[in-house]
Amino acid sequence: SNSTNLFLIFKNSFLCLNVSSIMLQEAKCAYIIIIMAVYWCTEVIPLAVTSLMPVVFFPLLGVQSSKSVCLQYLNDTNMLFVGGLIVAISVEQWNLHKRIALRVLLILGVKPALLMLGFMIVTAFLSMWISNTATTAMMVPIVQAVLDQMDNTEYDVTMMEQATGTEPADSVMNSLNGQVPDDPRSSEEKKMRKRICKGMTLCVCYAASIGGTATLTGTGPNMVLKGQMNQLYPNNNDIVNFASWFGFAFPNMILMLILAWLWLQCSFMGLNFKKSWGCGTERTAKEKAAYNVLKAEMKKLGPISYAEFNVLLMFVLLVLLWFSRHPGFVKGWATRLFPEGEKYITDSAPAVFIALLLFILPANKPKFIGWNPSMSDPEQTEEAPLLDWNVVQRKMPWSIVLLLGGGFALADASANSGLSAWLGHQMTPLGSIPPWAIATVLSLIIAVFTECTSNVATATLFLPVFSSMVRSGIVMNIIGVFCVTLAINTWGRPMFELDTFPTWANNTLIES
Repeated sequence: SNSTNLFLIFKNSFLCLNVSSIMLQEAKCAYIIIIMAVYWCTEVIPLAVTSLMPVVFFPLLGVQSSKSVCLQYLNDTNMLFVGGLIVAISVEQWNLHKRIALRVLLILGVKPALLMLGFMIVTAFLSMWISNTATTAMMVPIVQAVLDQMDNTEYDVTMMEQATGTEPADSVMNSLNGQVPDDPRSSEEKKMRKRICKGMTLCVCYAASIGGTATLTGTGPNMVLKGQMNQLYPNNNDIVNFASWFGFAFPNMILMLILAWLWLQCSFMGLNFKKSWGCGTERTAKEKAAYNVLKAEMKKLGPISYAEFNVLLMFVLLVLLWFSRHPGFVKGWATRLFPEGEKYITDSAPAVFIALLLFILPANKPKFIGWNPSMSDPEQTEEAPLLDWNVVQRKMPWSIVLLLGGGFALADASANSGLSAWLGHQMTPLGSIPPWAIATVLSLIIAVFTECTSNVATATLFLPVFSSMVRSGIVMNIIGVFCVTLAINTWGRPMFELDTFPTWANNTLIES
């Protein structure tokens, strides 16, 4: 099998490294990184298992000690990620994210363009705080229910119009004979419906990816950047924190979301603004049906429960603590309330603090508080907390935690072995290239690479599916690269002082 062959290659290469006395530390580190990259791309073994390889092979090759490697698997950045995930799990546990989604959709309306915009705004907002996968898994059934109801209503209306038209006898006779009449809609209408369904589904997927870029805890790669920044440049004055990341990435997310929405509108619904927007026009039967579906789903949730209110309160408190810890333009609460708090307190502290409170605060109202109980409160004992550890164990993506740890171990080993310095020397010719061009090229390379890093068998299986949507995907990549490049070269420059080389980067250069 592929996994056996790759293992044999790895084993033989590893033995050759051991017997070679002239191998440098940089080469040994690079070898493990290449092997892990191949294993990650081909997925011959689980991704999380591949992430554990540094624990074994860096000490055996003498690159780093076991103690140094293991410390990277639960560092400050990983604790921030775990704390944020626990809060996200509590939001999912009490269906608070679904309530927010339905409320926004009911406010925006159900005209085709507004409905797509509503789906994208809700998905992006939720994806800022909970995982992209969980957000998509929640939104897709809502989208599907709305589309199915719209389709059924359109079919019924068309049948009624045909029955009252020129050929009522055929429809009546078919009904009396128990025959199911053929779909009266034209092939063009069916194609249009398929395009709308495809666009509505894709908009959720793209919005989840876009929304995850807005916050530091929104998605795993953001946390990788934070962790590796702290490892490679320990004296960076906390330049990348929750507030600074949000200030840079949130406007970029808004821009990408708008451009993505316009592109998906043009691709799947055309430029018929009167039909898509329908400003000042009365709702059609399909739109009324979609609105009723959303209203019915909202009614099922009932009034907000005591537990939901508490989770919402904890969520808002966490966001406020993150923003006000070290805002940059004024002293944050960490500096004002604690001696040298800016030095000792990071974003992981409030994340874990709120996570602890979720295991302490009660899910049901205490007897001394006047709260109107609702049917939405689950049946459980009065002493039950807002979050149970069994739920966290079941829903926590532990594999991502190991993936982050593996990435941090590679970054730390690269710096300490001298591999990062060697690579930096090899890239000195890039110094003559303008910074905006480097950023654009790197963005393009990463965008293309993320399209290819998957199992060969999986790519072969899904290639026919992807080929029918490749036009939308390519343009979405172009939109992403354009927006990121624009952000780096406009508001990103004064925020992170990109025109000057920072002194904290000079202090971390490793002497070869």
